[in-house]
Amino acid sequence: MGRWKAGAVGFVCGAVFFSGLTYAASGAVGIDVYFRDIRYYFDGLNKQPSSELQGFIYKNTTYVPLRFMSEALGKPVDWEDATSSIYVGDKPKQLPVPEQPGNGSSSTALQVFPKDNPWNTDISKYPVHANSAGFIASIGLNTKMHADFGTVWEGAPIGIPYTIVDGNQPKVNVTFTDYADESDPGPYPIPANAPIEGGSASDGDRHVLVVDKSNHLLYELYNARSTSDGWTASNGAKWDLTSNALRTKYWTSADAAGLPIFPGLVRYEEAAAGEINHALRFTVQKTQRGFIAPATHYASSSTDPNHPPMGLRLRLRSDFDVSGFSPTNRTILRALQKYGMIVADNGSNLYLSGAPNPKWDDDDLHNLGKLKGSDFEVVDTGKIEK
Repeated sequence: MGRWKAGAVGFVCGAVFFSGLTYAASGAVGIDVYFRDIRYYFDGLNKQPSSELQGFIYKNTTYVPLRFMSEALGKPVDWEDATSSIYVGDKPKQLPVPEQPGNGSSSTALQVFPKDNPWNTDISKYPVHANSAGFIASIGLNTKMHADFGTVWEGAPIGIPYTIVDGNQPKVNVTFTDYADESDPGPYPIPANAPIEGGSASDGDRHVLVVDKSNHLLYELYNARSTSDGWTASNGAKWDLTSNALRTKYWTSADAAGLPIFPGLVRYEEAAAGEINHALRFTVQKTQRGFIAPATHYASSSTDPNHPPMGLRLRLRSDFDVSGFSPTNRTILRALQKYGMIVADNGSNLYLSGAPNPKWDDDDLHNLGKLKGSDFEVVDTGKIEK
């Protein structure tokens, strides 16, 4: 029907394109057009618009009245000024909002992996790693911790969001575009409007996490995008939350280390309740070509023995004074002393991962920046596999 030149013909939209829909484009400009007596046939039947709704030619493109065309085909047309949307036929149905943190989410009641899982293991008494000083120096003795989660920044939630569904959530196809051979095949129970890390327009990691609370399953995607019939992603992983089983050795997941993401997030409900009973996820800038279980994958070619391997576990020193922090931050710090935090991906040094929530106090979270690399030590949780 010709190309639409956005804005250039905005001044004639009400009169020519929509016939009865009022719309005044801001910053409208005038153009020269050539009206022509165009004949319209629909399945062999001639139908003509009213005389004031002639089609016209502009820059070798023919434009015709949209309302006339759609109604001649038996479809109503409508304009919604608030969203600058044209509806031909039925308007799209509103999808229910997935269950999110802060909206009655029951994430605090979830048992994520068995009690003896590495994520849930108290490592406060574990021995210090023989190369703890080298690893910490590589990360940076004076590097400040950064809470990579919070409320909203530049219109997008801060952190890695997740969705909780039940067993009735329909499963959809997922097409893996980069690491299909290391991905768990679909379908996955991911809602069409599941939140994406960084927002729908993000050019970042675009993680999508879905917890099936009825079947105790976790589904995670990396570089995810919604499509008309499901989702595409670079890769994905499925986790049985009742099992201690690991990924196949040397397989990645939605995280570079081959680890699940959801179990390591700082979640507001737990922090506000006063207890986080699992290890946390964090990133470092440089890693080595190796991993420590429960990690199963490395993402580096470096052989520097001081670079942290994936799966390396840091613990906040027991003599670190947490008394000057808010109750919420003290909960996070106590978890770092008891369960520690695990290297899960390449990224900025000492960036602690969490889920976005409108109830976070961003200014208060900034106080976690008082922690620096020298406040941590590395614990020995096993050998480095190459």
